[in-house]
Amino acid sequence: MDDLSAFARQIFESQPFSQFIGARLTGSGPRDAEISLPISGQHQQQHGFVHGGVISYLADNTITFAGGLALGGNALTSEFKINYLKPARGSLLVARAHATGVGKRQAVCQCEIYSIEDGEEKLCAIAQGTVVAAAQ
Repeated sequence: MDDLSAFARQIFESQPFSQFIGARLTGSGPRDAEISLPISGQHQQQHGFVHGGVISYLADNTITFAGGLALGGNALTSEFKINYLKPARGSLLVARAHATGVGKRQAVCQCEIYSIEDGEEKLCAIAQGTVVAAAQ
């Protein structure tokens, strides 16, 4: 495991909410991150779809990881926008983010969130956000 992956894993494992919700950091790179979440009943809303707040968490956290890794350290989301494209259901959610524009103090990132249903990935949301370097 390289230093970047170890750093990302250390940060992720120190997030109580990520542990509580059951999320896993399943990939990281110099400008990229992937977070997965096995879907369970506690993640659903009244119609049986994954709650929008769960999808929003995945977008926010994955964007922050991609931006933070691109900026080389701890980071915070300063804003993000999400578009829900279709209801999420199935067995797993996967969020993949990439830092598309990186400056000295901020990174703009894009994220796609997929639901895995019957072994097939279905795009259920797209998000974009700005990540800023956290004060050290």
